[in-house]
Amino acid sequence: MGKINNPSHYNYGSIETIDTIKNSMDDSMYQGYLVGNVLKYVCRHKYKGEELSDLKKARWYLTRLIDDKSPEPDNIMKMKG
Repeated sequence: MGKINNPSHYNYGSIETIDTIKNSMDDSMYQGYLVGNVLKYVCRHKYKGEELSDLKKARWYLTRLIDDKSPEPDNIMKMKG
């Protein structure tokens, strides 16, 4: 699952790129970014030869979006550990 949830090429030291992106945007912009990535991976999953991998990436971004909108402190990403 490392290729989907925490690929090493998206880390710079101890900071993940997704966190840098989130910190550079307001909530609306960040949520739009997440929705865009969900759509990107769902729309292209049949055309790259990596259907399951792209669907898992879409799920990863969708989970981030759900967590970002969730008022509960224990969110889905934390539960997946």
